[in-house]
Amino acid sequence: MSKRAPGDEDRRDLGLLLRFPRRKKNRASFGGTLCRAGSLELRLAETRKEIRKAQRLRYKVFYEEGGAIPDRTAALIRRDVCAFDRVCDHLLVVDHAALNRFGRARPKVVGAYRLLRQDVAETNFGFYSAGEYDLAPLFARHKGKRFLELGRSCVLAPYRSKRVLELLWRGIGLYIEHHKIDAMFGCASFAGVDPTSHARALSFLAHHAPSRPDWRVRALETRHVAMATMPREEIDARRTLAELPPLVKGYLRCGATFGDGAVVDRQFGTTDVFVVMPVADIDARVFGRFGAGKQLAEVVAA
Repeated sequence: MSKRAPGDEDRRDLGLLLRFPRRKKNRASFGGTLCRAGSLELRLAETRKEIRKAQRLRYKVFYEEGGAIPDRTAALIRRDVCAFDRVCDHLLVVDHAALNRFGRARPKVVGAYRLLRQDVAETNFGFYSAGEYDLAPLFARHKGKRFLELGRSCVLAPYRSKRVLELLWRGIGLYIEHHKIDAMFGCASFAGVDPTSHARALSFLAHHAPSRPDWRVRALETRHVAMATMPREEIDARRTLAELPPLVKGYLRCGATFGDGAVVDRQFGTTDVFVVMPVADIDARVFGRFGAGKQLAEVVAA
């Protein structure tokens, strides 16, 4: 049984939220700069300062732009602070040509992904998505496999291009190769807390991309919202696919499938769906023996 995750009350404790353990370099020398593309650098955060920069980016994207509701602490420090940040790896895209308000070059974090490995989750307080979905049956069916949770994906508005998305997915590809990950999962979001406004999209995912029974994860009973509310024959698949959020489309191109039930997240103002991607399934479509990270990035960003 994993340890209980800190609740919302911990988010209001400014002292707790501002105390991060010192970040240590990966013992297998995997970390720091992973690759570069022009002025953009892909790296894993190694310091508390880098994590704080990622939190500021998340605050700007999720709260200022996306309409999430900050608690008192988040509004005060203008950072999306979460207890899980202390145990996760943080994949960052940094623009070294960005200018500050005085017109001087100053590196800026413009893209981020949060990564939580199963071995880390089990020795701390579990997975973030366990607050919305019942993960236990999935792990019981796949004992011995290594899982990776993806979360808090965001890119600064002027940088929402194929290039930045490719870099983030290049990093995920390298990460899963290095840590020998067997499957990835996490939540993807639709804007708004009214699932009926996304009835066509949710029904499309339920009909066209449901997880196989052995990989299927169901939303917690107290939060479960039915997805297949429209008949398959009433859905224009081509039109609906074009209207999906970019992240959901990227996951689909990667071969992802979706769990049973959506969940309304009122704090973030979203309707969430569960995504699962067994790496073996991705291998069959896009991975070669070498350069898997690059090939994965190209498929997702296509």
